[in-house]
Amino acid sequence: MKAKKPYNCGIGPAFEVIGGKWKAVILWELHVQPRRFGELKRLLPDISEKMLIQQLRELETDGLVNREAFHEVPPRVEYSETKLGATLNAALGPLADWGDRYAKRVEAARKKAEG
Repeated sequence: MKAKKPYNCGIGPAFEVIGGKWKAVILWELHVQPRRFGELKRLLPDISEKMLIQQLRELETDGLVNREAFHEVPPRVEYSETKLGATLNAALGPLADWGDRYAKRVEAARKKAEG
């Protein structure tokens, strides 16, 4: 396994954990309440099942999401944030606020840059 380079600040490892299009959004949805796979898929209709499975597994591997299988008929699995996941969600809150506040400005700047 390749050794990772040291980071200059904490932003690097934080974004490595939530990198990509979906992880932060999935974690954010789990902050609201535990969710079943189908619920997450309905909340995030643009994500493929394969990608949702992959992202949930990676979040679980990183200790941010807990997967609980209930021994029922029919089988039921719920995903929830862990305590570590909750700390990351707390950090994502201000980032979400920034996005809500400045998304239109960023979009306008991009349109202006495109000409």
